[in-house]
Amino acid sequence: MVTVYDRTPGISRRELFRRGAGAGALLVVSGTAVLSPRHAWGLETTALKPETMATLIQMARDVYPHDQVPDRFYAIAVKSHDETAARDAAHKELIENGVADLDRRSGAGGYRGLGWEEERVAVLRQIEETPFFQAVRGGLVVGLYNQKEVWPIFGYEGESYSKGGYIARGFDDIEWL
Repeated sequence: MVTVYDRTPGISRRELFRRGAGAGALLVVSGTAVLSPRHAWGLETTALKPETMATLIQMARDVYPHDQVPDRFYAIAVKSHDETAARDAAHKELIENGVADLDRRSGAGGYRGLGWEEERVAVLRQIEETPFFQAVRGGLVVGLYNQKEVWPIFGYEGESYSKGGYIARGFDDIEWL
């Protein structure tokens, strides 16, 4: 199979960084990867399309919104879908078709093209009973919140047993009363 690349000049790298500096989350799809030039991380895909992964990252942020959590943690949380899709054709079909349906329901610019979180959430409410949505949401519970690097953002110190238990570590602090 021969891949034909569009040779019309796009924006320069300098312009990309200039535009991205003031924006919130700017994800760039390039080849087989999703990149965040502003925050210097990337996620390579093996089975799913990089556009699909970029949509899953945005969807993850909309399902479990935490402004203080960087996109890279959401990317790590949805990476498992790419890994599972590499081993399971049915899962790959579920995710690719689910994202295609999400984009179709979102209109001309697709899901990521919707400018407001409220618009994206309205589309997600339309599909919340589907196996696709349930698979993504279910994977996020573990994939996002089991990352130890995220815990300090939420003020969670981790398990307490090895440190003497919660009773000796502030369980009875009631400064909020």
